[in-house]
Amino acid sequence: MHPDTATVPSTDFFTDTDRSTDSDLSTDTDPGEALLRLLEATPQVARTLDLVADFDITRRTPRDRLLIPAGLPLHPIAADGTGGTYYLVGDPREPRRPVLYADREGCGTLIAEDLAEALAIFIALGFWHEAGHGFPLETTEQNLRESEPDIDTIRAGLYAATGIDPLTPEQARDRLLAAASRTAPDYVAVADAPGARPYHLLFGPPRGIAGIAGIAGVAGAGRAVGIPGREAREVREVRA
Repeated sequence: MHPDTATVPSTDFFTDTDRSTDSDLSTDTDPGEALLRLLEATPQVARTLDLVADFDITRRTPRDRLLIPAGLPLHPIAADGTGGTYYLVGDPREPRRPVLYADREGCGTLIAEDLAEALAIFIALGFWHEAGHGFPLETTEQNLRESEPDIDTIRAGLYAATGIDPLTPEQARDRLLAAASRTAPDYVAVADAPGARPYHLLFGPPRGIAGIAGIAGVAGAGRAVGIPGREAREVREVRA
């Protein structure tokens, strides 16, 4: 839950224009692109998602340029209040692009097979970091309900507005951990800087990763983090 949580009214959660349709999400590219456009076009939906899951699409300037051994481009799509960044991995023409998260402390993980799954995980868990670290789901759900008593209404509104299929907390945790287990070796991030060391795995001890120690020297700007076409405000202070 975002630290600046504000309760959303329990009625008229979103207007009809905030609700997705099949045509909204139809695209010849990764459906995640259409989901991003939907969030950009419906600020109330995007703001509510940020309040529930600390996923702010208005902040897309990462602290570091990152590379991954797979050599795929990383596209920053959102940030959280601690300074961590979410990325879509790969070319937009791919049918599905996994979501990678990298924090400010040098840890990272895949969190979902695509953006729709990531948002479903966020809505179901709220405190997804806690679930990934093995906290009991009953505890994370209790914490979420204490922070936002209207979470059932909020969840229903977000699912309706985005057209995403709901997940139970158990399903969300299992998908999160399944994605995380695929992080090494191909998706272990490293800063694009001389001598940079690979990021640690967020949900487990570092594993031996062969062949990535020198990844920072990989040539080709296409492998580095893409900077959004529109100017993004750089986050200079971490929100409380």
